[in-house]
Amino acid sequence: MPHIFTESLNLIDTPSSKDGVDFEFIAKSYEIQEHRQTEYKISTKINNKQYLINFRDKGNSFLLKPDLITRISPVGLLKKGLNAYVNISNSNVISSNTSDLKIKKEIQDEYLKDINYFVDDFKTNKEIQIEVGFGSGRHLIHQAKKNPNVQFIGIEIHTPSIEQLLKNLHIQGIENVLVVNYDARLFMEFIDSNQVGKIFVHFPVPWDKKPHRRIYSNEFINEALRVLKIDGTLELRTDSRKYFDYCVELLTNLPKGNISIDINKDLEVSSKYEDRWKKMGKNIYDVVLTSFNEDLPRKIDKDFSFDGKIENFDLIKLFDNLPRKSMVMDGYFVHFINTFKILNEENSGLIEVTFGNFDRPVSKYILVKDGKFSYYQGNPIPTSSNNIAHKKIKEILFT
Repeated sequence: MPHIFTESLNLIDTPSSKDGVDFEFIAKSYEIQEHRQTEYKISTKINNKQYLINFRDKGNSFLLKPDLITRISPVGLLKKGLNAYVNISNSNVISSNTSDLKIKKEIQDEYLKDINYFVDDFKTNKEIQIEVGFGSGRHLIHQAKKNPNVQFIGIEIHTPSIEQLLKNLHIQGIENVLVVNYDARLFMEFIDSNQVGKIFVHFPVPWDKKPHRRIYSNEFINEALRVLKIDGTLELRTDSRKYFDYCVELLTNLPKGNISIDINKDLEVSSKYEDRWKKMGKNIYDVVLTSFNEDLPRKIDKDFSFDGKIENFDLIKLFDNLPRKSMVMDGYFVHFINTFKILNEENSGLIEVTFGNFDRPVSKYILVKDGKFSYYQGNPIPTSSNNIAHKKIKEILFT
């Protein structure tokens, strides 16, 4: 993470600009919680990308670093923002790791799509097949070449795997694959009902010590059944007996279902790891769930607005009245973490809040401007848990 240590805490007047970087406002932590020091959030904008820089006292020095929640890419932009602030504030630098200002280009590729593409723009009349965690991409490429009339979607969070697959798609001239870097447990919400022929989940991380991070859950299975066509399949392949037993228990507790199980089934294509495991005598388990129901269409609720304006608004009163404990509801939660008052602006501030799904929460800042509210950096992804949590947040802010 890029950072700079300075000798003193030098604040600037905002809005200001330096070296192509805009500093929009500075907010100071309103309530100093136990084990936390005074912290400043510097709203920074560069190349039309907005993020916050944290500035805090570290005892013998002061630390400038990007805020984790709002961090953008590539990292060169973060370094540029930190250096610009040091220059405009005339701060004496003790140490830094921001001297390398090479700004690497983000991966730009016709096959690689942002999650917002699937939320707002993705449409196809073709059958869809999805692979969750495609690794080297060998199985996904094999299926795409074998089924040219099917639209494949590969979901992966490991950047080197994504880069390797994109390279191979170009080399082999494969055109029926889209790739997304996103949490597969949330992705299904943005696929239309009854449009998917197959969902492949091959060799997922078992997460024996952190079972809440597993792909398979009741929620994931239900979403899979919604998007699958009649006779569509959710196909698990794993070398972990514990994960196999866990998934079988979930699937056999469905109110209705059709599952099949195979051990050491040979596929047309396998990974080098699978070949190695078989040579070692390790069992490979396949569990296939078949869908036989047609589901109703799902409409995505994208409304994350904060209606209207609070008359006779008092920012400090709002901050003082916010709940301090996490509010756990049926299927979602809301937790107000911290509050910040914008310097030299009346009734303006930031509210740090974490909310949404228990296992896959989102953290955001709410920008408050004299009784009007909006999400800093834009709205959260419109998952169902995020949307219902937003309604609770709105209820609290306007009460």
